Amino acid sequence: MKTIKGPALFLAQFAGDDAPFNTWDGITRWAADCGYKGVQVPSWDARFIDLEKAAASTDYCDEIVGLAAENGVAVTELSTHLQGQLVAVNPAYDVAFDAFAAPHVQGNPAARQAWAVEQVKLALTASRNMGLTAQATFSGALAWPYVYPWPQRPAGLVDQAFDELASRWRPILDHAEDCGVDLCYEIHPGEDLHDGVTFEMFLERLGGHNRCNMLYDPSHYLLQSLDYLDNIDIYKDRIKMFHVKDAEFNPTGRQGVYGGYQAWVDRAGRFRSLGHGQVDFSAIFAKMAANDFDGWAVVEWECCLKHPEDGAREGAQFVKDHIIRVTDRAFDDFAGGDVDVATNNAMLGI
Repeated sequence: MKTIKGPALFLAQFAGDDAPFNTWDGITRWAADCGYKGVQVPSWDARFIDLEKAAASTDYCDEIVGLAAENGVAVTELSTHLQGQLVAVNPAYDVAFDAFAAPHVQGNPAARQAWAVEQVKLALTASRNMGLTAQATFSGALAWPYVYPWPQRPAGLVDQAFDELASRWRPILDHAEDCGVDLCYEIHPGEDLHDGVTFEMFLERLGGHNRCNMLYDPSHYLLQSLDYLDNIDIYKDRIKMFHVKDAEFNPTGRQGVYGGYQAWVDRAGRFRSLGHGQVDFSAIFAKMAANDFDGWAVVEWECCLKHPEDGAREGAQFVKDHIIRVTDRAFDDFAGGDVDVATNNAMLGI
């Protein structure tokens, strides 16, 4: 068994224009002061990293990692959530997602998609240069508008969508293999990979690609009424990244899973700061330890009620309190003894 590393913090929700959240030096010092040992980096945020430079220069990567270490935190992974989203965009979302792209490719879906592919590849190369072994991303979505359709989906629509999705991601995953980095898809509503079944559909089309893996976030499973503990056992060999995020689901006679188009605070399903939702993290950390999860416990703070800085500080302590330092011996070793074949044979009557 292995002891999970952590706590770490995903910086995307904290980046801002004011100090200390607007520079790499400032935000890493702040994270360490909150009690974190690692940070997960949004690779699209130029305030923290120049992605093209990181892919081209190991010296630059050493500077990024070195400054973080001086400030008391490790770089745990890079994130390409926004770029990964743009690898596959249904036309219904062209306008909504255009802002994720560089200005020079906005309004041009083909150019935007090519830019996104290159961005994810650059991040994989940068990850290798930083000595990292996993990278977070989204799959994007072609079929999502048809997840609960009326009228019914035309025959073959979903198969064609997943064939195309796998085709777009295969060269990226091959580059991930060359870099020695696992690409970890956050299983998330809004993505074509939004549960275990859809992940399997994707993985099958990729021939079980070694670098196609999962980012496990139980909050997204709780809000789908999916068994998030069973999921760990099913996909333990593919779960390479872990977001620690809480949620609650309180359906009423007026609304359920879909939330009635309400703002987050008024939905039946809401993300909450750690310890204020319904996710059983004691059970999750126990399963992660038993299944030899070898990564970081990364807090992704999202809450419709609490101030983010309070959530961050409380989250660091929450994860510290839940990480299980695994044992190096069985609790009943005191009652055992050395292997004795003759004694065992006698006890078994053989």
